[in-house]
Amino acid sequence: MDEVNVALSATDGFGLKNQGLTVQGQLAMLGEIVARRHNAAASDGAPSLSAMISCVWGCPFDGEVSTQRVADVVGAVAAMGVGEIGLADTIGAGDPWAVTRKVEAARRAAPEATLRLHFHDTRNTGLANAYAGVEAGIDVLDASVGGVGGCPFAPGATGNIATEDLVYMLERAGFDTGYDLDALIVAAKWIGQAIGRPAPSALSRAGGFPKA
Repeated sequence: MDEVNVALSATDGFGLKNQGLTVQGQLAMLGEIVARRHNAAASDGAPSLSAMISCVWGCPFDGEVSTQRVADVVGAVAAMGVGEIGLADTIGAGDPWAVTRKVEAARRAAPEATLRLHFHDTRNTGLANAYAGVEAGIDVLDASVGGVGGCPFAPGATGNIATEDLVYMLERAGFDTGYDLDALIVAAKWIGQAIGRPAPSALSRAGGFPKA
């Protein structure tokens, strides 16, 4: 194993359901992991470490999540020396304008960190939110082939934004993603066959454009 991502929540409600800990308890847990990694790195080496903060744009138990709360949690994580910090829209409640506000606040709280965004497409705003994140200068975007995924503690949650849909959008805009879009579409269709229903992604239905 060469990479570890620690999940923690921006809210007590979700944290108690998912990790069995309040936000402060989760930060204490992360601090222990960081210390163990530091000790391992001094001896036999250690995997890279990142942290993902869930419910940044809304919590199914605590409701709205303020920009200040997000900045406080991001700042606490960055102060531990975690180099990559993810912001997750676990229940797909975000909108592009809120993405801009919270990414800017996270950047101020952790100016040296790599920022990653993780969107669910529950309310059909996932790609718009990804666009807002790119415009706000984020470093990494998460996605899943076919748009599958979800969360057992988020009522009504759907999958992540689809890798092929995201790649299509970015490459139409002139970005070089390094992905094979046709191969992603084939993989998404295979996933649909494996789960017994079509994958939710748009590209697995419509294909790319222009057609080869």
